[in-house]
Amino acid sequence: MKKILMIEDDLDLQEGLSFSLQLDGYETTCASTCKEGLSLLKAAPFDLVLLDCNLPDGNGFYLCSQIRTFSQQPILMLTARDTEMDEVKALELGVDDYMRKPFSLAVLKARIKKLLQHREQPELLISNGISIDKSSCTVMRGATEIICSQTEYRLLLYLMENKNRVLSKDQILNHIWDSDGKFVDDNTVSVNIRRLRTKIEGFTEKSTGCWTPS
Repeated sequence: MKKILMIEDDLDLQEGLSFSLQLDGYETTCASTCKEGLSLLKAAPFDLVLLDCNLPDGNGFYLCSQIRTFSQQPILMLTARDTEMDEVKALELGVDDYMRKPFSLAVLKARIKKLLQHREQPELLISNGISIDKSSCTVMRGATEIICSQTEYRLLLYLMENKNRVLSKDQILNHIWDSDGKFVDDNTVSVNIRRLRTKIEGFTEKSTGCWTPS
């Protein structure tokens, strides 16, 4: 399920868009300020950001420039501004698409779909000599296949899909285990990362944190 973060201070528009997108199978999270939106983006990955240009504590131009310092997820800006210079400025700052209010809901959804398709993650992920073929669920180190349990595979896939991000134990627990309704303690993360590192690196090392590929 694709995750969309909507940063919009018009609560009626926020509620209506969120409801409509959820009906189409998207998972939506909403924020009403720059501060709240930036905090959510730094805490968890999203597939796309719907960004209002005018917010109570700043504007979308500034927020876009901040987002681009740590993330390249698609940003679609929604704005009541209608000048060409505003659109040019937004695109130069890294906005992927730009729509003026009022807009067609059908057109917005089509643009969201197009942006997500362009940013689809590849079937083959590669990091530090480790590759994952998502189509066959195969993990390789060079020419050698690494045999992983289902949990180890899901853990490694999650880490590699979020490389260069620091993932907390709570994030990993929620994604790998809690999504299945299983109760586990946070030591489970350290134990499984240690086992995974043993297989990948060929040695046993005490885990001191949440490892992520670089």
